[in-house]
Amino acid sequence: MSDGLRLVIAEDSAILRDGLAGLLTERGHEVVAMVGDATTLADVVGTHNPDVVVVDVRMPPSYTDEGLLAAIELRRKYPMTGVLVFSQWVETRYATELLAGGASGVGYLLKDRVADVRDFVDALHRVATGGTALDPEVVSQLMGASRQQDALARLTPREREVLELMAQGLSNSAIAAALTVTERAVEKHIGNIFLKLDLPPSDTHHRRVLAVLRLKG
Repeated sequence: MSDGLRLVIAEDSAILRDGLAGLLTERGHEVVAMVGDATTLADVVGTHNPDVVVVDVRMPPSYTDEGLLAAIELRRKYPMTGVLVFSQWVETRYATELLAGGASGVGYLLKDRVADVRDFVDALHRVATGGTALDPEVVSQLMGASRQQDALARLTPREREVLELMAQGLSNSAIAAALTVTERAVEKHIGNIFLKLDLPPSDTHHRRVLAVLRLKG
């Protein structure tokens, strides 16, 4: 591979898309295609066979996680093509799936934290050659999400039921009635949930709310 990279850019903002393309072209790289949504990204990559794809997370039509889902599809269909997610957001659920097959040839950088174009270009080269480029903040949030899922996995099926009913706003007595158990049994399950989710008694935080937030995180 020569120093000049062949790239596809998937970014819904025309200003950011053109600006990024201009910066990369000035530095000797070739932007072979640009798209403003994620729906045709896989086809474009198949046509142009780039070294790296730069993709935003939140793209049309719903502006939620289309870009990240497209990145996962690219990893599956074109495993030799580098994928660099470049976004303002860390979407832990699908980012974990993106890295599930290994971090080789994958990057995830946050737009607000890239202060030097040279650092960005270096990251592109690493991803293109099978390396990894992960922002420390992305790593931190992914590790936190992983620990949270591990904690939820420790709950028994009954404890999970109780937590889900708590998330619906039910009181202990209402949960007991829904599960046809005693209120004392519900209190015991809730105590176990707090213990397994590492939620000790606190004067400043409501453990019931924090437990529900873990479920919805």
